[in-house]
This record gives sequence, structure tokens and C-alpha cells, in this order.
Amino acid sequence: MTVALRVTARDGPARAGELHTSRGVVRTPCFMPVATRGAVRTLASSDLEALGVQVVLANTYHLMLRPGAEAVAQRGGLHGFMGWSGHVLTDSGGYQVFSLQPKVDDGGVVFRSTYDGSEHRLTPEGAVAVQEALGADIQMVLDVCPALPAPRDVLQLAVDRTAAWAARARAAHRRDGQALFGIVQGGTDEALRAESARRTVEVGFDGYGIGGFSVGERREEATPALAAALAELPVDQPRYLMGVGDPVGLVEAVALGVDLFDCVLPTRLGRHGTALTSEGRLNLRNATHAADDGPVDPACGCEVCARWSRAYLRHLFNVNEPTAPRLLTLHNLTWTLALVDQARAAVTEGRIAALAAEVAAVWSAASPSR
Repeated sequence: MTVALRVTARDGPARAGELHTSRGVVRTPCFMPVATRGAVRTLASSDLEALGVQVVLANTYHLMLRPGAEAVAQRGGLHGFMGWSGHVLTDSGGYQVFSLQPKVDDGGVVFRSTYDGSEHRLTPEGAVAVQEALGADIQMVLDVCPALPAPRDVLQLAVDRTAAWAARARAAHRRDGQALFGIVQGGTDEALRAESARRTVEVGFDGYGIGGFSVGERREEATPALAAALAELPVDQPRYLMGVGDPVGLVEAVALGVDLFDCVLPTRLGRHGTALTSEGRLNLRNATHAADDGPVDPACGCEVCARWSRAYLRHLFNVNEPTAPRLLTLHNLTWTLALVDQARAAVTEGRIAALAAEVAAVWSAASPSR
């Protein structure tokens, strides 16, 4: 195995520990900001290092189109290209491809570039080759990610193709020191989730991603489906919940035994004027903040909260000053990373259930944005 998970604390299914890779050690649970085109929007790699980010997720679909995988490889892979010393995980490009509704067959997919309309074919083997060239520390297999809700036959076909493509990706993977993770699909169908997990484990991977969430399902549907998948995954290997990073979903998933997360939510909200705080969402564009000299979140210790007021940040957003999304992105990432630190400590102290209840009380669907 290219990676090894060392569990240092447990609280029921929840665990805290260390993921050992060929590059180094990642403390888990771990949140991975999304660096779609080789950068987290509005931030530099030095910003991420200062925040203590351990892993970033780069987008295979976008990078294979521009500047191209070989161009990245010629410049030292993503680490050299980005000037980034931490870990990099690359997705397979599957989510972006399927959101474009491409032509899908058993062999792979055909899609058109969102940049110039050119046609491309992506296969499980091709996705592996692109990610090997990008030089990620962890790469994901190509999978089929159906939108939800979906009929059971659509979900079954996605499970079947994902399993078949996983085996092909495993056979094609060659790069030493690079981990390869399989992906579990199955929508909100608990039986299909369990089946997909078993079939993926049978192929054998360094770790396991759980995909197909945050695509239209309700939370009350997602939690049992996630639990059904986790029940079939090895307890001694890393588990990665793909595309989920809202506060409630993140802490609930830690409680169920998930180790890794990625999501665009903190950075996307920050670019549009919404802050994550200890009291819920805060919309800084609201007029009520025009004369508010207080920090974004009094409970946050980030540089933004220590130095600038809500009134100032609201002003920056209102005049479309590019500094505004940068500052609020820094805050939101700091806040999210701190929440994961809290979850890690809660597992160690045996109170992850209490933390999940506290977060749910603040971030329930009924809680309005301020």
C-alpha cells in the first residue's frame, strides 16, 4: 500500500489519526480546499501554507484541458507548477464530465470542452494517465456520478460501470509513490451503496472515496446511505467523502468514521459575501452591517477577524473591490479548518456526538442567514 492510516483515537465509529503517504503525514480528519485549476480562487499557495492546509484538491478535467497534463508534468508536476509543498489529491474529472451530460458507454465518455467546444474522450485508463502526469499524491478512479433523484436502474448502471472502470484503473496505474483511491456510488439506495462498496473493496485500493453526494439528495436520505457504504469499507484504510463540507454534514460524517473531505462551499460563499461563523451564516452584504465595527466572528482568531470590521468588508463587497472575496475566503477556510480541529479533538475526548449536536443546533435548515 502507498498510504497507511494510523488511528490514534476512537469514539464509536469516529476516528482521529494520521495518514502516512510517500510525501509525509496528514492529520485526520482533514478538510481539503478545492484548487480547481491549480489554485484556490483568490489565494496563493503561500496563503494556504500560512493557514495550515495539509492537502488541496486539484481538478483533473480542467487541468487536462488547460494547460494540459504534459505541460504541468514538464514543470515539476502540480507541486512544482503551484509552488506547493503540501499534499495534492486529484479527482478523476468524472464529476465535471457528467455534469455536462456527455455520451457515456461502457468504454468511457465523450464530452466537449467548456473552453473551446473541442471534443474529447476520457476512459478509466486515460484518467489514470492524466493524473500520473499531474503528479498528485493521491488520484481517484473515473466513476459515474448520476444526479439525484434517479431511478434505481440508473443507479445500478452507475454502480456497475463504476466497478468495471475501477478494475481497469487499478490495472492501468503504474506511478510509484502515488496512491489510487476507488470510489463508491449508489445514490441514496442503501443496498446499492453497500454493493458498490463491496465491489470496490474487492478490486483493492489504497483508500476509498464515497461519491455521488451533494447532487440533489436530502440530508435525511444521505446519512443512511453513507452509513451503509462505510459499513462495508475497511476500518484500517482512509475514507474520503467527496464534495461534502457544510458544517453539519462534515461533523456528522466524522462521527460516522470519515477521514477526508473536500468542498467548494467555504470558498464559494466567501467570494459572494457570506461568512461562516460560530453563530451560523453571516451575509455581509446586508445593510445591517454597514455601521458594525465588530469582527466577522468574535470567536474566530483569524487575521481577518482580528484586523477588519464587518462594516469595512461590507464596503469592499459593495464597491466590488477584489480584496473582499480574498479576505472572506481566508476567514471561511480558517473557520472550516478550525471546525475540523474541533472534531478531531472531540473524537480524542470522546464527545463527537455532543459536538455534532451543537453544530446541528446552530446550522439547522431553519437557521436564517444574518
